[in-house]
Amino acid sequence: MAKSNKPIVWGLFAVGGTVAAFCVPALILAHGLLVPLGVFGENALSYERVSAVIGFLPVKIVVLGVVILTLWHAAHRIRVTMHDFGIRKDDMVAMLCYGAAGLLTATALLGVMAV
Repeated sequence: MAKSNKPIVWGLFAVGGTVAAFCVPALILAHGLLVPLGVFGENALSYERVSAVIGFLPVKIVVLGVVILTLWHAAHRIRVTMHDFGIRKDDMVAMLCYGAAGLLTATALLGVMAV
């Protein structure tokens, strides 16, 4: 019986879709609408305040979870969309999509852990 990586990819896709559906709209609402209206104060997105909040380990874990899982969800969506558009080189498209998600995951890890 051949081994497959599909359960790992589908798991990341499913969890990423759930995170993208629940967390991303809330973040857009908070940072795109409520901050400009002044609900959180005048300096809500100042560098000092954001770096102080991101400095806590639980916040780093949540931010990384949202970013990384959304990246893997998007990578799988792009791969399937390419297939639907008629690009049938599945191995190359999969390597490109998941490779980009892996590279951006490493970048996110390095960026958040540096703060």
